[in-house]
Amino acid sequence: MAKAFVIHENDAWVEPLRAAFAEIGTPFEEWFIDRGALDLRAAPPDGVFYNRMSASSHTRGHRFAPEHAGAVLAWLERHGRTVVNGSRALALEISKVAQYQALARFGIDTPDTIAAVGREHVAAAADAIGYPVILKHNRAGKGLGVRLLLSRAAVDEHLASSDFEEPIDGITLVQRYVEAPEPFITRVEFIGGRFHYAVRVDTGEGFELCPADQCQIDDAAPAGDAFEACPATAPSEKFRIVDGFSHPLIPAWERFLAANDIGVAGIEFIVDRHGKAWTYDVNTNTNYNPDAEARAGKSGMKAIARHLTRLLAEQGRARAA
Repeated sequence: MAKAFVIHENDAWVEPLRAAFAEIGTPFEEWFIDRGALDLRAAPPDGVFYNRMSASSHTRGHRFAPEHAGAVLAWLERHGRTVVNGSRALALEISKVAQYQALARFGIDTPDTIAAVGREHVAAAADAIGYPVILKHNRAGKGLGVRLLLSRAAVDEHLASSDFEEPIDGITLVQRYVEAPEPFITRVEFIGGRFHYAVRVDTGEGFELCPADQCQIDDAAPAGDAFEACPATAPSEKFRIVDGFSHPLIPAWERFLAANDIGVAGIEFIVDRHGKAWTYDVNTNTNYNPDAEARAGKSGMKAIARHLTRLLAEQGRARAA
């Protein structure tokens, strides 16, 4: 019997999806991708495959999980299986440079950024961008490597300290700081490639913006500090689903997702003091905040489960025809 297959490397993030599948009654199986063997001589099972591989997998000891997932996705796609968030989605998940170039093709503005390979090139890149600047990792998630630095002296001090984190792929992004009139960003969720809802995220306590319970911060650090990931809970109102949200970029974001084979994603943007929106991150293994959803009466994971169930049904009808 065909079923839904969930490709991932973090059990905690899949718990709400398990519950949603159980409620709907959809058969599913999890493929935990870390180490193992992939027999390219065999054919994959029938079903719909949902890729939730994370750019931050190396922080959980799964250094080569994205590469392993890439091999699995290539195998699935070669055999014509239905994949939600396939190889192209994975390529964008693990590279903000790739994200920004893909977004630009659809007229979606991203902050001015220089990709510096090697610590010794960061300071010159910061001078070229102008201060204040944000440093962040190209392959990131969970606020990895994020620092707000106000001057060249601050950059030099940070680079000379043990606090500077070498990115897993060697690429540090040096980015223009977008100053918003209020301390929040907006995360726009898409399911089946279509707008689902938007979340306003309070950034007053820093850059750790992952919505999942397991990714909240227990003791808040000052804005600009990088966070160690993922202990316990954040203030309950940090995430708030925006009632009646609309934005002129929604059609462009949807075209971008369709062109890059992304079915499920959270896209984050910030609005500057002049009212201009800057898109700065695409999360293809998106999570949802349970407190915010409970207050709004919504469930992103149930919507994903229903979407995968519809794809399974469509697949069954096509084979029966």
